[in-house]
Amino acid sequence: MVEPKYRRILLKLGGESMAGEGAFGIHPRAVETVAREIERVKRHGVEIAIVIGGGNIWRGQSHVAEGMDRAQADFMGMLATVINALALQDAMERQGIFTRVMTAIEMRDVAEPYIRRRAIRHMEKGRVVICAAGTGNPYFTTDSAAALRAVEVNAQVLIKATKVDGVYDADPKRNPQARRFTHLSYMEALNLELDFMDSTALSLCMDNHMPIIVLNLWESGSVERAVLGEPIGTLVSNVRD
Repeated sequence: MVEPKYRRILLKLGGESMAGEGAFGIHPRAVETVAREIERVKRHGVEIAIVIGGGNIWRGQSHVAEGMDRAQADFMGMLATVINALALQDAMERQGIFTRVMTAIEMRDVAEPYIRRRAIRHMEKGRVVICAAGTGNPYFTTDSAAALRAVEVNAQVLIKATKVDGVYDADPKRNPQARRFTHLSYMEALNLELDFMDSTALSLCMDNHMPIIVLNLWESGSVERAVLGEPIGTLVSNVRD
């Protein structure tokens, strides 16, 4: 078996990964596909933490635009991420993967409260930790939560799994001439205002030298390939490797 390049990772999943081809809701087959991709990585003995979004259930920005209070909308979004985390936990445990859901907002009847040292211990014991409810604070995205958790649990890389195969200089669905980057520095990503991760998350990764790999979740084996060190997607770091 090939030795993995990264022994501990933070995997960021958007809420759309739970919906499959649909825009909203939870599609069981899509969740099972995600669980199988994670299981492929787990076979290599890699320690995994996951941060998941909630956009397939609740898109707070559209409601804020219609007058809803931003903090209220953000808290509702945090609850949506918990629903996704429980769905993913169910699918993963049916794959034989031991998991723990940990939430930034306490709801002890369904999940453990997020405690950094406990999360690390779960990972050391081979459990996949699914971090839900973002950072527990409004005005922060789940990308920012992913960057924060990656740094907190001493992950070696933050893998952002999306619907596209990397970072482009334009929307590849609208512009067939869009160019994909194989590598970007943090400052390049910030200065070019590339819309793949918010500036707070990027800055936190930059300040803590946390490399980011952006890849297509739906390309079978993509996360496994990234963990094994194969060139895939876009690497955001200050070191070309």
